Amino acid sequence: MSEIHPQSVHMDIPATTMDRRSFLRAGLGGAMFLGTVSVTAGLSGCATAPAGRDYPMPEAMDRSYEFRFLTRDDIVLFEALLPAMVGPGLSGEPVVRRQQVQATIERIDAGIHQFGPANQKELRGLFDLLNFGLTRVTVARVWSSWENASTETAHAFLERWRTSGIGLFNNGYIALTKVSNVAFYGHEDHWHLSGYPGPPAFAVDALPQFKNNA
Repeated sequence: MSEIHPQSVHMDIPATTMDRRSFLRAGLGGAMFLGTVSVTAGLSGCATAPAGRDYPMPEAMDRSYEFRFLTRDDIVLFEALLPAMVGPGLSGEPVVRRQQVQATIERIDAGIHQFGPANQKELRGLFDLLNFGLTRVTVARVWSSWENASTETAHAFLERWRTSGIGLFNNGYIALTKVSNVAFYGHEDHWHLSGYPGPPAFAVDALPQFKNNA
């Protein structure tokens, strides 16, 4: 079982900073492969449009957020992966845990929405690769749908990609953990989990936006 730790994430990284880096670094061959998968997934009927406010969260959850990048399938994917990536940081109380997962997925969506087209295209290809049934089985080696995947299954998948000799899979693992760790550990409610005390008082006073950091 893989053990994933916060990667020195203390607060939300500005989208302009993240956008200058290629999350996936797929290379020409990898980019072409991901592009082909995305086209095939779309033709097969996989969700391709942002979820908006129509997403698979329990009725009791807050539905005021409008997804602008993640599809319904992407949301299910991260519901399966987040407990494997940040599980120790999640509450043991089921309702609070669900709220934490939902809020983290919303921050993932908000962050990716601010990325440039190149990184968005790479991440769209990665998510389609994991959501499309054929490649989920053959490339990710996850036999059940993500909706039915256990945390142990998610751990095993992440560990395979982390230790894979294929660069695309290694970089896919890094991309998934980066966006997830920034969205989870970068929120002020979770700063203490990575030992970050929060911004100094003078910065909060000088920069009011710190008070609304989400």
